Amino acid sequence: MRQSFFIICFMVTLVSFGQEQQVKYNNNYVPPTKAELEVKRKQLQDAITETENQLAEIKKNKNATISQLKALQYKLSQRQTLIGNINQEISGIDNTIVSSSKEIVTLKQKLEMLKIRYAQSIRYAYQTRSSYDMVAFLFSSADFNDAVRRMKYLKKFRDFRKQQVDQIKETQGKIQNKIGDLNKEKEEKDQLLNSQKQQSVALLGDVKETNNVIQDLKGREAELVKQAEKNRKAAARVNKFIEDVIKREMEAAAKKAAAEAAAAAAKAAATAAANNATKPNNATTGPAKTEHTTAGNNPPPTPARTKPRVDGPPLMLTPTDVAVANSFEGNKGKLYWPVAQGTISDHFGQHQHPLAKYVIIDNPGIDIRTNANATARAVYEGNVSSVIGDEGSKIVIIQHGNYFTVYNNLETTSVSRGQHVNTLQSIGTVATNDEGEPTIKFQIWKSGAKGQTQKFNPELWIGRAH
Repeated sequence: MRQSFFIICFMVTLVSFGQEQQVKYNNNYVPPTKAELEVKRKQLQDAITETENQLAEIKKNKNATISQLKALQYKLSQRQTLIGNINQEISGIDNTIVSSSKEIVTLKQKLEMLKIRYAQSIRYAYQTRSSYDMVAFLFSSADFNDAVRRMKYLKKFRDFRKQQVDQIKETQGKIQNKIGDLNKEKEEKDQLLNSQKQQSVALLGDVKETNNVIQDLKGREAELVKQAEKNRKAAARVNKFIEDVIKREMEAAAKKAAAEAAAAAAKAAATAAANNATKPNNATTGPAKTEHTTAGNNPPPTPARTKPRVDGPPLMLTPTDVAVANSFEGNKGKLYWPVAQGTISDHFGQHQHPLAKYVIIDNPGIDIRTNANATARAVYEGNVSSVIGDEGSKIVIIQHGNYFTVYNNLETTSVSRGQHVNTLQSIGTVATNDEGEPTIKFQIWKSGAKGQTQKFNPELWIGRAH
């Protein structure tokens, strides 16, 4: 049994050696607490279970697919992380066991010392019982004050012995509690070791299954590369759509801000002119004719046209835009998922194709595989900027100040341009991808200075819970 345990530990160490070394030598590293590790373990187990459920649906298609390979690779990664998490929990329990064992030894030593001192006090009282009889001891006092002092002495001596007994009982209780905690920690460690063994066996199964899928897909490299190129062109087309929408919204916001600024300036000028007209005439300023002539030569100033800012984010022009954008940005890491259930099947940014390593995929967002006919929902409140149809699938873009969330690959839509949507409001249903898997492509964009745009990794913005 112990040999099997050490073999499993060695395998796990090889899997996560690089990460452990990096953490070990990071001076700023703060080890997670036991509660945090337990929460993370549950999250990883839930993610693995959800992926396994989706794999069961994918496997109904007899032919191996890229979606199946991605799901297996994701599950493999989560399994490795879970084993590493269990190792951290075991390490923490080992440290607790060592600490508790040392504390028990210290308490036992303290208990022995207390017992020795108590025995000494009992022996002393027994040996002096005849010469220090309480009544004789009190009546032998020189005077009343001496008797009072002797009574206090006897009381303190009794209190001291009682205190010794209380300390012995308290220490014995602490030892029993510590032994109970220690046994509980050992039981928890045994459970974790058993879970670690099960996950290690499952890890080997995941590796074998992944390799089998890769072998099944080997003969389809040319087809997969062709499909990857098609997806690249579609992504470029969608990116152009999004940039055009952002540009249009920027221009509209700039015009609106300029009109509001001009109206505000005109109102201020009119108010100032009205105030000047109601002021009483001053006799020292000259005859009325001169005043009339002066006023005629200097008409009220025309309101100045306010140009939109070009040095900062163009959409940050009104207090409403600022508030919405700040609120959206303040919820980074806590946004809802665009679907109620799902797993990330493709990550943000550039990465290798899962089979054709020489093909680079550049994903402007993340792909989330979900359930069939799943409802797509707004991750945050905002205004619908555009609803686009792209070769069968549809795209919804929602504006949040100078941020934009993009919901690509929808089968149907239930919103229209200009409509205000609330958080978690349904915006349509999710369509399937080229392999028949229900998948939504989710992106987050931001408009910057001078018409520039920026894409963000949605995984850093959405929360852990769906």
